[in-house]
Amino acid sequence: VQLQAFGGGLVQAGDSLRLSCAASGRSLSRYAVGWFRQAPGKEREFVAAIGWSGSRIRYADSVKGRFTISRDNAKNTAYLQMNSLKPEDTAVYYCGADGHGMVVTTTPSFYDYWGQGTLVTVSS
Repeated sequence: VQLQAFGGGLVQAGDSLRLSCAASGRSLSRYAVGWFRQAPGKEREFVAAIGWSGSRIRYADSVKGRFTISRDNAKNTAYLQMNSLKPEDTAVYYCGADGHGMVVTTTPSFYDYWGQGTLVTVSS
């Protein structure tokens, strides 16, 4: 499955953005989808993940209450709605697909496919 993440941009603190992760090649419905981010000089960190049916969701503590992950299997797309953005949210955001669709994991190495990343910059 090929993934394409898009929707990033330059925003001010307090603004919102919605990232999309569009899949092609295979149905995304069998995969769990995770969003990760990587800031300059830092390791890739978990942001949010959603199971294949949408019933299992996990968030990093740093984004709970501000970010919402969702998916539309009919559109083969997953989303990350980001509200109340902070400068520390600045990073390249990646989406990943995990073939263990019922398991929602925070570990990047468990994900089988990755999108190319989309840059989110939050100015203060």
